[in-house]
Amino acid sequence: MRVSSQGATVVALLADPYTPTEIAQRMARTLSARLADKSGQGRRFVVEVVSEPFTSGTEDPPTLMRRIMDRGSAEDWDIVVALTDLPLHAHGRRLAVDLNHEHGLALISLPSLGGLRLQTRVRRAVEEAVLGLAGPHTTAVDGLPRGQPSPPPDDSLEPVHPGPIGETVADDLRYVVSGPRGYLRVLIGMVRANRPWRLVTGLSKALAAALATGAIATLDSTTWSLAEALSAPRLVIAMVGSVALMIGWLIVDGELWHRSTEGSPEARQRARLYNASTVVTVGIGALVCYVGLMAINLVWALFILNDQVFASTTRSPLHATEYLTLSWFVASVATVGGALGSGLESDEAIRAAAYSKREQERRHRLQGSHDD
Repeated sequence: MRVSSQGATVVALLADPYTPTEIAQRMARTLSARLADKSGQGRRFVVEVVSEPFTSGTEDPPTLMRRIMDRGSAEDWDIVVALTDLPLHAHGRRLAVDLNHEHGLALISLPSLGGLRLQTRVRRAVEEAVLGLAGPHTTAVDGLPRGQPSPPPDDSLEPVHPGPIGETVADDLRYVVSGPRGYLRVLIGMVRANRPWRLVTGLSKALAAALATGAIATLDSTTWSLAEALSAPRLVIAMVGSVALMIGWLIVDGELWHRSTEGSPEARQRARLYNASTVVTVGIGALVCYVGLMAINLVWALFILNDQVFASTTRSPLHATEYLTLSWFVASVATVGGALGSGLESDEAIRAAAYSKREQERRHRLQGSHDD
């Protein structure tokens, strides 16, 4: 059991800025008491939160573990648990938790814990990591942890021993996610970190173009006739086509597609994961935009349309079905206008709307390395 000279185990939550820091600060309010209750025997824990970009410039787990080790050795900390919202890979596996029992270190990648109930999952991962690091731990001759590994932070995580501890290995136990479910879990975690619902408000010029297009189209008699003539399948095709156009336009115009300059399978795997998160993030943002435009157009149509004028043009009375059909079709037209309007946005504005701060920094760093 690691215990400081004051009789309490000092646990440092070393968190990357933004989301990891926010999660660490919320968790720290009750973590000391929860650890004391779970450990028993009157043990005390003191929890400190330190926010700093410890992943700056690298995504290599061994390098990060050495950084955490150096940071912890400079402070009076017994255990260091590092939190990052970057997806980490090790030997082709998606890394969730990296542990070093000898030095009391843990590295947790938030995307590998998924996007649902993230606060609860992170708290459980941190608690299991701290209790495992704080308890008695011995090693066998080959350097691997002796006996059974500590309980996994999540039932879907798989424990893996990286190999004998040497100069280039800074961990002795890893928990990874694998298979299609693991891939989906990391993808959801990455999309959640990007907060795709912010895409609408982040692209002001595109939003203005979409609203203007929708307002004008709602007043156009040709639009009325088209909306009445189109069947439900064609309206669905128009919706899918307009959303797909916006997704493609934003990705191409904003240069959001990630191209790996490395030829290794792991680099290609990371590139596929980043691109999948981009498509899903922009897709959710585009769908939120579409639904919002449909609601706004419906309110605008209820306010501005005259049933007699509409009936004289379309030869159909203006009932609830006509309002909904017209708003649906106009939302597709307005989405296309918004996609074209996004061309007025700078690449930086599109990236700021599509990605989290950490992901923006990561992509900016990659772009700089490519330019060099």
